[in-house]
Amino acid sequence: MNRLRDRVVLVVDDDEDILSSIALAMRAEGAETATATDGAQAVARFIDAVPDAVVLDMMLPRQSGFVVLEKIMEYEDPPVVVMITANQGRRHREYAEGLGVSAYLNKPVALERLIETLVELLDRQEAGRAGEA
Repeated sequence: MNRLRDRVVLVVDDDEDILSSIALAMRAEGAETATATDGAQAVARFIDAVPDAVVLDMMLPRQSGFVVLEKIMEYEDPPVVVMITANQGRRHREYAEGLGVSAYLNKPVALERLIETLVELLDRQEAGRAGEA
């Protein structure tokens, strides 16, 4: 399947196993991937990769996922951002939504659900841009 063909996805997680499995699943769907294991690296990779979507862990070393999300949302045309977290707290979800996160999923998240969420959000974003043109 190539539901993410011609898309660049930045995957950010400090757990190497989660990071590699998500990146592998994205590539299997045709995406080009960039990865980061901490918040500071995520911001640098975001600037380098100019991704269409970001899969972002909330709890990261050096800078939290919230700080990364704030920096991403400063851009004029920010990408789709799906935050994934083991934190079940409603306050964290509400804060992320207030910052502009596209979706907030609790870990463990099935890779198929993550991919479907990304595809749906990217398609919606693309349709919105086409409607603006």
